[in-house]
Amino acid sequence: MTDMALTLDQVEELALQTLLGAGACMQQAASVARSTRLAERDGIRSHGLMYVPIYSEHLRCGKVLGAARPTVARPRPATVQVDAAHGFAHAAIDAGWPEFDAAVREQGIAAIAIARSYNCGVLGHHAERLAEAGLVGLCFTNAPASMAPIGGRQPVIGTNPFALAVPDGAGRARLVIDQSASAIAKSEIMLRARKGEAIEPGWALDADGQPTEDAEAALAGSMLPAGGQKGFGMGLMVEIFAAALSGGNLGLEASPFSGPKGGPPGTGQFFIGIDPAAFSGDSFHTAILRLTAAITDQPGTRLPGARRAANCQRIESEGVQVDAALMDRIKAA
Repeated sequence: MTDMALTLDQVEELALQTLLGAGACMQQAASVARSTRLAERDGIRSHGLMYVPIYSEHLRCGKVLGAARPTVARPRPATVQVDAAHGFAHAAIDAGWPEFDAAVREQGIAAIAIARSYNCGVLGHHAERLAEAGLVGLCFTNAPASMAPIGGRQPVIGTNPFALAVPDGAGRARLVIDQSASAIAKSEIMLRARKGEAIEPGWALDADGQPTEDAEAALAGSMLPAGGQKGFGMGLMVEIFAAALSGGNLGLEASPFSGPKGGPPGTGQFFIGIDPAAFSGDSFHTAILRLTAAITDQPGTRLPGARRAANCQRIESEGVQVDAALMDRIKAA
């Protein structure tokens, strides 16, 4: 088989049919397929079609339950709880979204907590979804432990990203910040390991607590936090929101997202939605315009999320290039 170009519709359909074939129900598969499309659209290949064979493997081995039916509760006016039942986080988030959106509109600020879930893909897409609805979105998700505290060698928390998206007042996001507590996303190290490539200095330690540029040694060791102690502190903050508040497993308790062993990871997500009109009215958007202009008016700068937006325009026009080896892995899945 040769390399090929797929439209985004074809990417979504390929992901959907592969996941259905691996045992996911339509509710689960459709949400993940949509997430796969968005990842490829934005040029985030590590969370796009590349992950579909892993999802399929985890459906078959029971690390994620393809027939899971999320349950939604609204115990208080501004709080929504979703039990993902060890299915994909994407489907649980979609199930709780109508109640979450209604709570934010009614209360001005509200939160949704998802427990017993599998990973949620690109966290920034969930924050961006809030921004496209005219809301400020702040999102947290935890992950299996892969990062040791400063001075230690035993992983305690995961890469634990957070995301913030701000609306532009016209149905899009003005900016999207999406960053992990680690120096680099673990998926990037996994990608380097698969290709047999070295990682960059400052990304990880080996199992003995020594700096390494070997991707396989890094996966057996510990990720390094971004910014040293400050990055580890950020990861702890995410752990408190996404695991302790949601009722999901701590990273210490969660099975790995990679490989077939360990059963469902049972991690969590916690999203906060804020209606700017409930706090500062129209002055919010003018303040954001002044703030972002102070950045973009300087030559050589860009807003967080601008690269993804540029990728989106290009890939929607050119399509997604899929190499033959990846297509073979997807077909095998």
